[in-house]
Amino acid sequence: MVSSISGAHWITAPATRAVAAALAGGGDPGRSDGRSAPVMRFVGGCVRNTLLGLDAGDVDVATIHTPLRVMELAAVAGLKAVPTGLDHGTITLIANGKPFEVTTLRRDVKTDGRHAEVAYTEDWAADAARRDFTMNAIYADPSGALYDPVGGIPDLEARRVRFIGDATARIREDFLRILRFFRFHAWYGKGPLDAVGLAACVGEKSGLGQLSAERVQKELLRLLEAREPAEVLRSMGEGGILALVLPEAKNFDAVARLCAVESCYLYAADAVRRLGVLIESDAGGAETLAARLRLSNTARERLIRLRTMVSDIAPDVDGRTLRAMLYREGVEAVVDRLVLSWAARGPDTDVDLWEALIEIVKAYKRPKLPINGNDVVAMGVSGARVGEVLSAVEGWWIEEDFAPTRGAALERTKVMTSG
Repeated sequence: MVSSISGAHWITAPATRAVAAALAGGGDPGRSDGRSAPVMRFVGGCVRNTLLGLDAGDVDVATIHTPLRVMELAAVAGLKAVPTGLDHGTITLIANGKPFEVTTLRRDVKTDGRHAEVAYTEDWAADAARRDFTMNAIYADPSGALYDPVGGIPDLEARRVRFIGDATARIREDFLRILRFFRFHAWYGKGPLDAVGLAACVGEKSGLGQLSAERVQKELLRLLEAREPAEVLRSMGEGGILALVLPEAKNFDAVARLCAVESCYLYAADAVRRLGVLIESDAGGAETLAARLRLSNTARERLIRLRTMVSDIAPDVDGRTLRAMLYREGVEAVVDRLVLSWAARGPDTDVDLWEALIEIVKAYKRPKLPINGNDVVAMGVSGARVGEVLSAVEGWWIEEDFAPTRGAALERTKVMTSG
C-alpha cells in the first residue's frame, strides 16, 4: 500500500513550499513546538487525485492554527492572506500568484442538514471524522508522507466511495452528501455503488428538499461532467433520488450514447448538452427546469434549444447546406446538432467523417452581409420596410451561398425596392 506522494510536482513547487514554511513560522512544517504531529497537512482532492494519477487541481491545506494565527504567520512570511471563508475557518493564502485554501482543523458541534456549527481542534482524527468520504480524508504532510485515519487509501485503490463512519449520520450532517455520493462514484468509483452508502442515501432522500437550488444545480452539472455518468444516473432514478431533484430525467440510454461520443472522440464532457439529452421536456418544460435549477441565461437558452433541436444532420451533409446552417444558427448550435446526430446513429458509426465535419464547423468564420440598413435607406426606403428589405436581401445572399459581392447585393436591393 502506498505510503507517500513525495514525488508529486505540486508538493515540491516553490509556492507550496512557501505556504508550508509560512505555517511552520520559519521552522519545520512537519513538527512544531515539540508536537508529535505536523502543524499542517495537505488534504482532499489534491491528495486523492495524485494517488489516482490525475491532475491535483487546487491544493487545500489543513492546519492546527486558528484563522487569526494563519493570517499572522502569512504576514510575517510576506504572503497575502484573504479571509475567504472566515466563518468556516478558511483563509486563502496567495503564494507566487497561486491560491491555497488553508482551513483550521474542526470538529462538529451541531448540524442541521445544511449548516454546521464547528469548533476548532488540534485533533487530526477528529477533523477526518467530520469529512464525507474516506477517499477525501487522506492527508499528506510537506514531505509527502500520508496520514490515513479512516481507511481512505484501501477504498481509493478499490475505487469505492464510502462514507466515513455511519453513513446516515454523515448524510444528516449535510444532505448534499447524497448527491455527492453519486457524483463521486461517477468520477472516481468503479463497479457497483457501495451498498451501505446507497441504502443510506435512499433512506434519507427526503432531506434533499432542504437544499438550495444553487447547490443542487452545481452537483448535478458536475455529475454530468463525469466520463460515463449514465449508470449512476440510472441508479439515482431507481432509488427515487432523481424524482426529487430532476424528475424530468428519463433518457439514460441516450445519455450513454452521447457520453460515448464526447468521451471517446471529442475528449470533452458538456454538462448542459448532456442535461438536454437526459430530460424529457418540451421547450416550456426546459424553461421551467432552468428556472428551478437557477441556470444562467446562456445555459437556459441553450437547454431550450437542445429540447427543440432536430438532430437530422448526416456526416455527408453538403457544404452549401452546412454553411447556411452555420450562418443562421451559429457554431455552438451546429456542433450540438452534429454531436446529437452522431450519438443517435451510434458512437462507432462513421467516426472519421463525423470528427472531420466537427473540426470544419469549429473553424467556421461567419461572413458579413455586404450591405447594411444605411444602404437601404439611401434608396428611399424608410420605417419597418428597411428591415424587411434587408432581411430579404440577406435571404437571397444566403441562398447564393454568400457569393454575391457588395455591388451585386446593391443591385439586388434596387430591384427589391423599385416599383
